[in-house]
Amino acid sequence: MFPFFFDPTWMLILPALALAIWAQVKVKKTYEKYSQIASRSGMTGAQAARRILDSQGLLNVQVEEVAGALTDHYDPRDKTVHLSQPVYESNSLAALAVAAHETGHAVQDQVGYAPMYVRARLVPVAGIGSGLAFPLFFIGFLFGKGSLAWMMDLGILLFGASVLFHIVTLPVEFDASRRAMAILANGGYLAPDEIYEAKKVLKAAAWTYVAVASMAVLQLVRLLILRDSRN
Repeated sequence: MFPFFFDPTWMLILPALALAIWAQVKVKKTYEKYSQIASRSGMTGAQAARRILDSQGLLNVQVEEVAGALTDHYDPRDKTVHLSQPVYESNSLAALAVAAHETGHAVQDQVGYAPMYVRARLVPVAGIGSGLAFPLFFIGFLFGKGSLAWMMDLGILLFGASVLFHIVTLPVEFDASRRAMAILANGGYLAPDEIYEAKKVLKAAAWTYVAVASMAVLQLVRLLILRDSRN
């Protein structure tokens, strides 16, 4: 049991852990900074999201306020852009950047963006995998020479689905930000200098997805090494 928790393979995930901590600090500081700078258009996140959706012909997509901070997301099941209260009501550069990013996901849904479709199909499997992978692997690891050794492979397979989900998330998020910036620039929502600042918000957020994906990949490599060590 001791080697599983404190084996040298833990060193593999340290770079990803450091990246994750750095990314969280960066996104928090960047968001806070640009939440204090009002856009010259004066539009709130909710108003910008509604105007963008209408301009893209997405009249059926709703914009709703949700509780919390940085809880913004687009739900393809109910065709709704959910904006956190600070984004929904604020006219800051950060609010407009985040609101536009979420409408970018709505546009992806409209045009049938393939990575988004794949990610949606992976959600149930990834959810199961993230919850069961490590317990199953742990049981198989303890009885690696016995009849339950196959559980290590099952755990790895389930965790692999979660890793794939995080990898596919990268192009989905990057593309949504690209669409958001193009819409904000071409639609006159922000001035050129404001676009440069708003882009910093989305770039900071992108690093969190990179960190999560990196952590998942390195954890998978770690599990494979541990499995081989039991053979």
